[in-house]
Amino acid sequence: MQKETISADIISSLQKFETFRDLPTEQLEWFINESTIRSYDEGEYLFKPDEAMDYTHVILSGTVKVLFTQGKQQRELYKMETGDIGGTLPYSRATVARAHGLVSKNAVILSFPKTKFHDLICNCHELTTRFVHEMTSRVREMVQLQTQNEKMMALGKLSAGLAHELNNPAAAIVRSSSSLQAHLQMEPEIFKKIMAIKMTPEQVDLVSQRLFKRLQSHDRPGLHMTLMERSACEDELVDWFDDHNVDNAGEIAENLVEFGFDEGDFDFFSGVIPSEHLSAVLGWINNNITTEKMVSDIREASNRISDLVSSVKNFTHMDRAGDKQPTNLHDGIRSTLTMLNHKLKKNNIGMEENFQSDLPKVDALISELNQVWTNIIDNAIDALENTPSPTLKISSRQDGDFIKIDFTDNGPGIPDEIKNKIFDPFFTTKEIGKGTGLGLDMVYNIVRQHNGKVTVTSVPGSTNFEVCLPIK
Repeated sequence: MQKETISADIISSLQKFETFRDLPTEQLEWFINESTIRSYDEGEYLFKPDEAMDYTHVILSGTVKVLFTQGKQQRELYKMETGDIGGTLPYSRATVARAHGLVSKNAVILSFPKTKFHDLICNCHELTTRFVHEMTSRVREMVQLQTQNEKMMALGKLSAGLAHELNNPAAAIVRSSSSLQAHLQMEPEIFKKIMAIKMTPEQVDLVSQRLFKRLQSHDRPGLHMTLMERSACEDELVDWFDDHNVDNAGEIAENLVEFGFDEGDFDFFSGVIPSEHLSAVLGWINNNITTEKMVSDIREASNRISDLVSSVKNFTHMDRAGDKQPTNLHDGIRSTLTMLNHKLKKNNIGMEENFQSDLPKVDALISELNQVWTNIIDNAIDALENTPSPTLKISSRQDGDFIKIDFTDNGPGIPDEIKNKIFDPFFTTKEIGKGTGLGLDMVYNIVRQHNGKVTVTSVPGSTNFEVCLPIK
């Protein structure tokens, strides 16, 4: 770097920039005389993460890229070009840099020291006011940009998970519908066999009652059996069918065991149905059972889609007003878990819920609180990525006039050196693409907006986020 001679041209250069336009000349002269002007070559750094922010930088020429590091990668947040201001500003609470300031085009930069802020405020009221306006505009623009990025990333995660969750039942409906269509095309052949059977009305009633009693129970006991138990039952029925010359014994046994039929049922049928028609009637019973199973599968898949859509509706709170209203916190947490279910299953995370059943409702902005649950749970899922037997515990309880929600994971914990930074804007330990550093900042601000507080305690093997909200 080379220090340059301050010339009278610097004042006219500054006056071309919006922040310094129409300011008293004596204030600009004082500001320049107290500053340092240096040239930076391409590839040099104006500042680096964790370095003290001791200067206000005015870019007289050139370009500085502000790069944010995530994991081992960097991404560009924005560029500072001719006329832009970087570094610290009067009344700013920032003390250290959070990003790299990389000179991408040879630059000349005027740097005003932080140690002179008191003199600046006392002697240059108009210039100080401009800097304060610059700071508020910069913060507002940065927060808007990062908040939008955070929301888009969160939306992307939720959309991917929701698409995966919807795909399974949708595929099941398509598969079962196709199978049902093919199955119904076999009806004419079965119909001919049934029409050839001669049975009394009493015999027909007995068979019908036994069959539809099983179907009306809406239970499929075979699904609750172990593989060995089910296999043993099927083998017994196959032997029975073979002894009674029943066609397609294996297929019929598999379906009927699922619906809870056993040898007792078929001993009953053999006593009612003429032996020469037993195979045809059992084939007809199997046909009805198969149809019922396909319809049941379609119904269950459709209900799953309906539940997912309901969860999305509850999560986004699209049908409610934007004002605070009495809210069952459990509903929002459960909707959030549904939205993130794909990530939970993908990482084999065990869930434990311990909710107080009579928890009072809380006056809250429901969609805002759902962002709190989403960010905390999503962070816990990421923290548990390489944890053996990962578990997330969520509990709720009333404590006087407050409700406390605890989210506890058995991940590696938060290192002591960053515990006091996790709620800072833009701070993140995640790799690029996994976060923007605003998730926990949003959690902090939303909870504070509800006059509550969020605290974290962490040791290796146990990290707990506690959200405390007033009931009123």
